[in-house]
Amino acid sequence: MLSSLNEIKKGLSINFNNEPYIVLEANFVRMQQRKPVMQTKLRNLITGKVLEYSFKQGERVEEADLQRGTANFLYKDEKFANFMDNKSYEQFAIPLEVLGEKIKFLKEGTGCDVLYYENNPVNVDIPIKITLKVITAPPGVKGDTASNVTKQVTLETGAIINAPLFIKEGENIVVNTETGTYVERAN
Repeated sequence: MLSSLNEIKKGLSINFNNEPYIVLEANFVRMQQRKPVMQTKLRNLITGKVLEYSFKQGERVEEADLQRGTANFLYKDEKFANFMDNKSYEQFAIPLEVLGEKIKFLKEGTGCDVLYYENNPVNVDIPIKITLKVITAPPGVKGDTASNVTKQVTLETGAIINAPLFIKEGENIVVNTETGTYVERAN
């Protein structure tokens, strides 16, 4: 049980309406002649839906009892992404809408952290930086190098990102999965 509003921080997992949520944003607001509130943006870990809620002073907030484990990404179909638990070797599926944009950067065999709620896998955290191969990249045009100019490249997972002009087909690059941006060439 959290004792004050100040303990609600970004990244905290809480029970809200009997479901696990993660705090995406938390802003403490004190308006004139009103009681202070903690304005939050929460993501449901089971459905992936985002909602905004203002916690008032004295409102009870419980931390969610989440366990963590590891798994490898196997494949995706029209509705689900399928994973294999690294300890029990059991396979499980998570709906694509729960994973959101993360699914664009997962390739077969990628290791992930799994969040379990009441012993059921509800979500996965993928590595922040992943190395992926460039499948298609248009050639850079001469004379476009005066400033930080980019071009769109397609990665082996099907994701399309902006990369510098010097990136060629067949190269491996490091991608930030949180922002979906190019980081550097891979060694």
